[in-house]
Amino acid sequence: MKLETLPPFFYSPRYRLLRHSVYWCCYLLVWSGYWTLVGSTFPHNVIRILLWLPIFMLYSYPVAYIAVPKLLLKNKLLSFSLIIICWGIIGWYVNSAFRAYLFFPISVKLGMAIYGDIANPATFLCMTTTAACMSISTLAKRWFIKQQEWMQAEQEKMMAQLQVLKAQLHPHFLFNTLNNIYAYALEGSTNTPRMVLRLSSLLSYMLYDCNEDEVLLEKEIEVIRNYIDLEKERYGEKLDISINIEGDIIDHYIAPLLILPFLENAFKHGTSEQLGHPWMSVDIMVKNNRLMYKVVNSKNEDVPHRDQGVGICNIRRRLELLYPGRHELKLTDEGVFFVASLIVELKGPITHQIVKKKFSYSPQTSKKHEDSLSAH
Repeated sequence: MKLETLPPFFYSPRYRLLRHSVYWCCYLLVWSGYWTLVGSTFPHNVIRILLWLPIFMLYSYPVAYIAVPKLLLKNKLLSFSLIIICWGIIGWYVNSAFRAYLFFPISVKLGMAIYGDIANPATFLCMTTTAACMSISTLAKRWFIKQQEWMQAEQEKMMAQLQVLKAQLHPHFLFNTLNNIYAYALEGSTNTPRMVLRLSSLLSYMLYDCNEDEVLLEKEIEVIRNYIDLEKERYGEKLDISINIEGDIIDHYIAPLLILPFLENAFKHGTSEQLGHPWMSVDIMVKNNRLMYKVVNSKNEDVPHRDQGVGICNIRRRLELLYPGRHELKLTDEGVFFVASLIVELKGPITHQIVKKKFSYSPQTSKKHEDSLSAH
C-alpha cells in the first residue's frame, strides 16, 4: 500500500496525540470484549483494563520509541537484546508490585473477583504483548514513511530522466528540419516561407504542449502531418508517401513526441539514403484503447538500416519509463524496406467518435494544409 493513499491521520505528527488516544481506546474495547467472552462482566473488565493501562503504557513506550528506533533499527542487535531482557525482568517485578499494592486492593474495594497470585504470568504476558504490538505499529509507520520517501525519490529520478530525454530529442529533431529549410533558403526557393510556417507550428507544439506529461493523440498526429509536409517540400515528387489513420483517435492521450522519431528515423536513415524512387507508408490505428503505429520505408538492400540513433534510443527509454509492460516495439530490416511497429496501451477516451481517414499527399493536399496553418 502506498503511503499517499493513507489518510494523514495514520502518519502525520499533527495527529499524534489523537492517534495514540484512538489506539488505547481500541485496545481497551478489544481486550474488555475478549475477557468478557472468557468470563466476568464487560463493565468489570473495562475497569480492570483501565487499571492496567498506565502500567502497560509505561512499559510499552520505552520499547517502541527508544529501544526499537535507537537500537534495533540501527542494527545494534546485541544491545537491543540485552535491553529487552533487562526490561523484561524489571517488568516482571513491576507487574507483581502493581498487582499486590494497587490492583488487588482496588479490586476488593470495588467488589470484583481476584484471579491468580501476586506473580501472575498472564498479566505479564499481556504487558509484553502490548509492548510488542506497539513496537510493530511503530515499525509499520516508519516503513510506510520510508516507502513514501523512496517512491518520491524514484518519481523525481524518472522525471529527471524524462526531461533529459526530451532535451536530447528536441535539438535532434530541429537539427534535421532546419537543415532542410537551410537548403531551400540557399536556393532561394519560394517554398521557404511555407516551410518556416510549418516549422513554427511544430515549435509551438514543442514549446508549450510538450511540457505536459500527456497530450491529445490528435495533436501528436498533427505534428506528424506537419513534419511530413516539411519533408514533402524537400523531396517533391520523388517521394511516394501515404498515411492511413483509422479508429477512435478522439480524446485519447499519449506522451508527447513519442511516435514522431520513428518517422524521423525513416526519413533520415531510409529514404534520404536511397538512390532510386523512395516510398513510405504510415499506418495509425486505435482500437480498444490500443494505439497500433507502423512506419514502413524503402531502403537500399545492401545498406543496413540504422535503428539505434539518438531518437530511437530515447524512445526506447521513454517507453520503458512511461509504459512499462504496456507497449510492444518491433524494428525489422526486410532488405529493401524497413518496418517500425509500435503498440501502446492508451488511456480510455472521454468521448467516443469513430473516424476513418486515408491521406495521400499531393500538391493539392499540401496546399489545403498550408491554408489551415495560415488561418491558425
